[in-house]
Amino acid sequence: MNEETLRQEAAEWLSKNWSGERSDAFIEKVVDANLAAPSWPVEWFGRGVSPDAGQVVAQEFAKVGAPGAGQDITNLWANTVLAFGSDALRAEQIRDLMLGRTNMCLLYSEPGAGSDLAGIQTKAERDGDEWVINGQKVWTSGGRNADFAFLIARTDWDVPKHRGISFFFLPMKQPGVEVRALRQATGDSRFNEVFLTDARVSQANMLGDFGQGWSVLQTALAYERAVMGESTRRRKQTDTQKATNDAMRSSDDEASAPIPDLSLVDLAQETGRNADPVIRQQLMALHSLVQVNKWNGQRAKAELEQGTSSSIVSLGKLAMSRILHTAGSLQAELLGAEAMIGGNDSPRSADATYAMLNAFFTSIGGGTDQIQRNIIGERVLGLPREPEVDKGLPFRQVRKASVVER
Repeated sequence: MNEETLRQEAAEWLSKNWSGERSDAFIEKVVDANLAAPSWPVEWFGRGVSPDAGQVVAQEFAKVGAPGAGQDITNLWANTVLAFGSDALRAEQIRDLMLGRTNMCLLYSEPGAGSDLAGIQTKAERDGDEWVINGQKVWTSGGRNADFAFLIARTDWDVPKHRGISFFFLPMKQPGVEVRALRQATGDSRFNEVFLTDARVSQANMLGDFGQGWSVLQTALAYERAVMGESTRRRKQTDTQKATNDAMRSSDDEASAPIPDLSLVDLAQETGRNADPVIRQQLMALHSLVQVNKWNGQRAKAELEQGTSSSIVSLGKLAMSRILHTAGSLQAELLGAEAMIGGNDSPRSADATYAMLNAFFTSIGGGTDQIQRNIIGERVLGLPREPEVDKGLPFRQVRKASVVER
């Protein structure tokens, strides 16, 4: 099927099925019409078309503001299971992952293995057809409500650290999984620490081969960073803290990734700073960052569509971090002394404070800014790799962060 035929079919389908109201029932129709991920195989809710052809469907959905399409790029969970799961696991999980019926979380980072993620010490030991998991994870978003998790655990201590990791689709609702909330500087508790004590996962839920978890992780991280490079979390406001929920205005109809809840252009006008040449320059610099990030995002998506784990997504991830820090600081600068007022006395000041503090979420989650710079330097620019003192050593012999036994 060529692109124009698929575009016409998608447009006609939307004219018959899209009422303008987002609902679970509509998403289900999209999935069952094989329009949510057209580049996937037909047997897995796709159309078997080329990635370029598949994107025309997402474009048609975007024109009318309809949700559900483009999941062959944006759905971290389903894409990873499709790429590395068994047919049985795919049949059991992919549709629910596409419909958003399964709550997921990531069990990657540990107190002693954050930036050096390959240094994880959470262990998985084989027991018949199951693996027994013991260890601790941290900075887990959505852990309290998760049904399943993507888990990396060490399954071989006698090979170099990157080769001794396996990747699992872990059930979270079981004895031995304890989730504790972590309070952030913003006052939120969006992250959690997770303690695993003799938790169990079936061998059938291993994604990829034994000891190949690092390769699976790289693909999963690429999808995660692609999403984080385009959008980020903002403040959930109370009724007394509502602010204008606009993105910074663009010169055309193609909206850039959402940045502040409060339009900085509008805020500059409200505060009488819109004629200030320094403010105008900062607004334009921010707009330029957003636009360039959008173009890089398109490059990264093109590579992901071809099944390539693109390092270009690190550019978007790093750029979004800079964008959010810049936007938060500019929002506070526009408010001046008012930005120091907290709470409900000044909703827009509270929003500015939140924006500045919450920007650090993107600087850490999905790989720190420093790690992204390393990836960009080595894999995009071709600079020499940093020296690895433990390269080739069995993990058992590598110096490690101490782990507190519970």
